[in-house]
Amino acid sequence: MPYNTTAIPPRKEVTGQTQLPLTRVKKIIAVDPDIAVCSNNAAFVITLATELFIQHFVTEGQNMAKMERKPRRNIQYKDLANAVSHHDNLEFLEDVIPKTTTYKQVKNQAAATRAKLKGEKTAEAPDGREDDVEQPNGKKQKSIMNGTGTGSSSTNGFSRAQVLSDEDPSSQLELEMRQAQRAPGDGDVDMTG
Repeated sequence: MPYNTTAIPPRKEVTGQTQLPLTRVKKIIAVDPDIAVCSNNAAFVITLATELFIQHFVTEGQNMAKMERKPRRNIQYKDLANAVSHHDNLEFLEDVIPKTTTYKQVKNQAAATRAKLKGEKTAEAPDGREDDVEQPNGKKQKSIMNGTGTGSSSTNGFSRAQVLSDEDPSSQLELEMRQAQRAPGDGDVDMTG
């Protein structure tokens, strides 16, 4: 038999009772060292405000689930994380409900952090990717730049160290000017990019 997945509509009339247990909310309030005494009326209002917040948050999560390519009726964690990242009034929940990342991204970030802590330099390619990053299995990831492998070979007349230097752009320009002065003939210079 299929599960009953019909939504329970919120109550329209005021009954004077809360859906969340009032005694549990009072216990949570009592844990706070800044609050010495909390009246029953204040605890009741806090409980109602919490219920309204949960209702608003779940409604935004449901809207995110409906906006996907293939809409769903069930709300998942990623829907709530998307609601937090897309709505400014839910921004305070970014630390509690972060967006999910893949294991590969976390592993690469951890490797980059370890390399920085060890003092190693990681060269970045022009497209923002890291170049020749050592993988956990000890192998190095090779990349291709301008159609040639980036071993000890040169690219467009420049060595890899010259192309991927972290210096300012003026040093690259000076290098090209020196090459133009040495070049016989018309003075054309291979531009790197």
